[in-house]
Amino acid sequence: MSFSAAPVFAGFAFGLSLIVAIGAQNAFVLRQGIARAHVLPVVAVCALSDLVLIAAGVAGAGALLDAAPAWATVAYWGGAAFLLAYALLSVRRAIRPATLVAEADGHAPHIWAAVVTALALTWLNPHVYLDTLVLLGSIASSYDTARLWFGVGAAAASIVWFVGLGYGARILRPVFAKPGAWRVLDGSIAAVMTALALSLATQALAG
Repeated sequence: MSFSAAPVFAGFAFGLSLIVAIGAQNAFVLRQGIARAHVLPVVAVCALSDLVLIAAGVAGAGALLDAAPAWATVAYWGGAAFLLAYALLSVRRAIRPATLVAEADGHAPHIWAAVVTALALTWLNPHVYLDTLVLLGSIASSYDTARLWFGVGAAAASIVWFVGLGYGARILRPVFAKPGAWRVLDGSIAAVMTALALSLATQALAG
C-alpha cells in the first residue's frame, strides 16, 4: 500500500480532537506528570492502550458493539462506579493535599498502583470504545484502502499527546510547590470524575 499523506494528517487531527478533551485519563496523566511519579509507565500504558483500540476501530471492531447493545449498559454502570470511587479518592487527597517534597521522598504510590489506575481509567471508560471503535472506526472506513494511514495518523496523535502531557506537566511544578495548589488540582479532578460518572449513569438509564 503506497503512502498517502492526506489520510495521515486527517487521522492525526481527528485523533487529537477526540483525546484532548479534559477527562479522567488526561487528569490522571497530568497529575502524575506534575508529581514526576511513574510518568513513563503511565504514558506508555495510555498510549499503547490507545494504539490497540485505534487498530481495532480501523479494523472494523465497532460492528461488535452494535451487535451487543446490552454490553453498553453494563459498561456505563461499571464505568460510573469506578469514576465515582476515584472522585472520592481525589476528595480525600484534596482534604489532605500532597507536596512535591513528599513525592520526591518516595511516598508516591507504587508503580503498579499507577499502572493499574491508568489501565482502569482507560479500559473501564465506555466512552473510549465509542470514540475509537465506533466513531473513529466509521471515519476510517470512509478512506477505504487508505484507512490504515488514517489509523497511523490517529495513533501518532495519541503518542504525541500523552508524551507531551505527561512530560510537559513538569512545567507546572513551581505552581504546585505548595499544598494549596494540590488541593485545587485534586478538587478539580474530583469534580471532573463526578461529572463523568453522572454522565455515564444518565446514559445507562436512558439505554
